[in-house]
Amino acid sequence: MPNFSRRNIALALAAIFSSAHLHVAHAADSSSDFKHNVSLPTAKKLDGEIMLFDFESRRVPSEIISNNAKIGLDKKSPISGKRSLTVYFKTKENNSSAMAIRPETPFDWSAYKDFHFAYDVTNTGTESVQIDLTMGDKNGDFYTRGIAVGAGETKTVYAKMDGHDQVDPPWATQTEFNFASGFRSNPVTWESGDHQYYSFWGKKRLDLSGITQISFNAVGLVSDRQIKIDNVRLRPNPDMDENFLVGLLDKYGQNAKVDYEDKVKNDEHLAQIVADEMATLTGQKMADRSKFHGWKDGPRFEATGFFRTQKVGGKWALIDPEGYLYFSTGIDIIRLSNSSTMTGYDFDDKYIPKRSADDTVAEDDQPLNRVADEALYTRKVVNETRANLFEWLPDYDDPLGNHFGYRREAQSGPQKHGETFSFYSANLERRYGETYKESYLDTWRAVTLRRMLDWGYTSLGNWSQEQYYGNNQIPFVAFADIIGEFGTLSSGFDFWHGVPDAYDPKFRERAVAAAEHVAGQINNTPWCMGIFMDNEQSFGRGGSDELYYGIVYNTLKEDADKVPAKAAFTKILKDKYKSIKKLNKAWGKDYASWEAFAKGADSSFNTEAQKQDYSDLLYAYGVQYFGTVNSALKEVLPNHLYLGSRLPVWGMPDEIVKAAAENSDVITYNLYEEGIVPSEWDILEKVDAPSLIGEFSFGSDDAGHVHPGIIIAADQKDRGYMMKRYMETIIDNPYFVGVHMFQYMDGPISGRAYDGENYNTGMVNVVDIPYKHMVEAAKEVHTELYERRYGFLKEDKKK
Repeated sequence: MPNFSRRNIALALAAIFSSAHLHVAHAADSSSDFKHNVSLPTAKKLDGEIMLFDFESRRVPSEIISNNAKIGLDKKSPISGKRSLTVYFKTKENNSSAMAIRPETPFDWSAYKDFHFAYDVTNTGTESVQIDLTMGDKNGDFYTRGIAVGAGETKTVYAKMDGHDQVDPPWATQTEFNFASGFRSNPVTWESGDHQYYSFWGKKRLDLSGITQISFNAVGLVSDRQIKIDNVRLRPNPDMDENFLVGLLDKYGQNAKVDYEDKVKNDEHLAQIVADEMATLTGQKMADRSKFHGWKDGPRFEATGFFRTQKVGGKWALIDPEGYLYFSTGIDIIRLSNSSTMTGYDFDDKYIPKRSADDTVAEDDQPLNRVADEALYTRKVVNETRANLFEWLPDYDDPLGNHFGYRREAQSGPQKHGETFSFYSANLERRYGETYKESYLDTWRAVTLRRMLDWGYTSLGNWSQEQYYGNNQIPFVAFADIIGEFGTLSSGFDFWHGVPDAYDPKFRERAVAAAEHVAGQINNTPWCMGIFMDNEQSFGRGGSDELYYGIVYNTLKEDADKVPAKAAFTKILKDKYKSIKKLNKAWGKDYASWEAFAKGADSSFNTEAQKQDYSDLLYAYGVQYFGTVNSALKEVLPNHLYLGSRLPVWGMPDEIVKAAAENSDVITYNLYEEGIVPSEWDILEKVDAPSLIGEFSFGSDDAGHVHPGIIIAADQKDRGYMMKRYMETIIDNPYFVGVHMFQYMDGPISGRAYDGENYNTGMVNVVDIPYKHMVEAAKEVHTELYERRYGFLKEDKKK
């Protein structure tokens, strides 16, 4: 599931901040643009703007540097004045590109309070561009935010640096920078025609006494872009709207403070919207599809009665149960588990059932689970900021009170546990009514299947509600988390949790239990395309050797008597080197004995031979992990494909990818960028394995959301365009056999309960209304899907 770390942050930042990869523009003339004032003795609010760079000089200021970007001055059509800075992001072959301000002496803004950083920008290209703003300080901390600028658009954008700490009224304890509100990015705290940057990742409160770099980054674009920048400045914050969070959501879970297309005004309006859509849905799959949505008009291969893989004409393919070529397109999260949001209320803990070590369903996969009636008298407000977000919540005895739930634990967000409410689920009941208990859910599932067929999707994506598994109209994928009491290891970046100790015998036991759980759900149906086990493990990331080889680096410090992986690594090394002296020589170490090494080793890097051994050990771990899961799954479900663990681009060292490819039927990646940038994906050719995209998304801010998502479109029309383009980069790639979008419905505007994610990434909004531009784009992609992917086979047949 998407989060701020899903893009390859470490590698991007390494390129941005490494002086070895940056080149300085030609020297400025004597009239430098650098006008920063650091003389104020005490912190005070600015009287007016402080211009840092207005680019009116004849040369690019010496403080401006670039990485895979061409910069210059434009005097023909500047944004204002005589000149603007032009930036040409060359990302198509480089994945990341940046222009940065790097002052000779760090900016000292500690004398100022209650202010923000702003600049004017024009997108001079024909496609929207996302500009990520990364600021770094003298302590090595950084903070990244993002915004999109539409094609031909000019606007002023800003990023808060200090102030608007909300302390009145007393219950409003969150500030702009600690986000105790639970939002991934707070709503604007003043109204203007300018555009606020959306918070992404990093340390939100930087050391203002030493800002060392301000980078304007373009990452993961599939084509080059060009912009103009002008009037880089500091400005005082306008007066704060102290009620910027109060009453933010209306009774439908919509943004109550803004208007937008398809915003529901009342129940009668909603009924008309539903009727209009129902009149257009046919529920018919596209004409060129086989029973299982393979390519009926294409060649036919061996039919095994289940999905399998095969290389056809130099391209990897899935073959459907009847032998037709099949390419999997789908949408994730067609379920209610992730539709709920924290309300700010909680109950006495003694009434909340505890988790068991035998549980096979993770907490964020739990369905709506309202607390027992006996707990209701203990209901109390524990977060007034959250409780005051909502114009309306039902009483528990209200007809819509059945849409309350509870989360016993949360990964992040406003509360560690507490009451939840699903506006999406409540809106389904409003849309479809209830003629028998939860009949609206049956109607919802029927409508969803009709939509998927009409829109041309060939499968249901990950995390679909189990009730969809028996639909027998469209294939689906199944999922299980491997959870329980087995050992875990640290990679040094354990975003969701530590990785499993795959050498622990208990891990295999729990893998079998997870496989048995899935087997009971799918009942050996041929409609199941394959099974994901686990999601986005932190196998290692770029940035340093300690992070890349983190599993090995941290495990070697452990005691082999307590950590099975450490014992396994020790045996591998002992078998290779035989004597501890040979290991010491190769690694430049001074271990006293193998026994001492096993108890806990200094794992710091000394030699290239040591690094190669770490690479071998990381690969061995990957083989153990994926091999264990694959064998456990095939022991229970021998006929179904193992689709891997959905590797995030920030957690896929080459050694892990190789191990996954050798021990999975399909290797899956979650990629949050504009699409496949070939120069960044040579690993596909190296491992030559059928691959699938498990997650991607695009979001905008024109449908009421206060955070669009980590890949930002200019508007809803642009979202559709970007989705189509992304899917086409995958369809055209010979190694991919499918692409699944995250997700079916938008995240709650106030954030999903488990981790606060609140993005506009859905095909439908909180009131279950489809986004028309997304639907149009999906139909366009799917109409030409098989001809685009495999049409060459027809030509080969003619020859």
